[in-house]
Amino acid sequence: MKILAIVVLFFLYERFAHYLSYTVLKNKTLKKRKWDLNISCGKTDGGGINADIKKHANVPNFKLITDVNNLPFKNKQFEWVLSSHTIEHVENPEKFFDELKRVGKNVVLVVPPLWDIGASLLSFPYHRWTFLTIKKEHTDLPTYIHTPLSKTYMKLFGQKMSSKAF
Repeated sequence: MKILAIVVLFFLYERFAHYLSYTVLKNKTLKKRKWDLNISCGKTDGGGINADIKKHANVPNFKLITDVNNLPFKNKQFEWVLSSHTIEHVENPEKFFDELKRVGKNVVLVVPPLWDIGASLLSFPYHRWTFLTIKKEHTDLPTYIHTPLSKTYMKLFGQKMSSKAF
């Protein structure tokens, strides 16, 4: 019975932490300002150009891109660039971050923090990288490691995502 209680508590913690991280804190960052470029926007409107490798929803000012490491924008074209829940999927985080810094004067990364266990450590089918941080929002590239089991899983099955251009 104790084991069942521990499993239930862990499940409830994991769901609450993920909701807090992915919904509450992500939306708080999104609403902080107008984002001149919202890269890998998904279904969110940052107020400026909303770019992604796939159109997930009807967001205004949508720009379809084909390569997140080679963005079709000029150097320092944007004052504020937001990348939310993207860098943990890319093959090379440094290259992606350098590309964001090339097109933006100010870059903000939103990553799954370690306390969001489901998105940080247990997401090996989806996330290549786990960021070793408890913060959600970063202006520099935080330290990261391969998500446990991600290399093996992705070698066998590929990255489990709705679109594969990373």
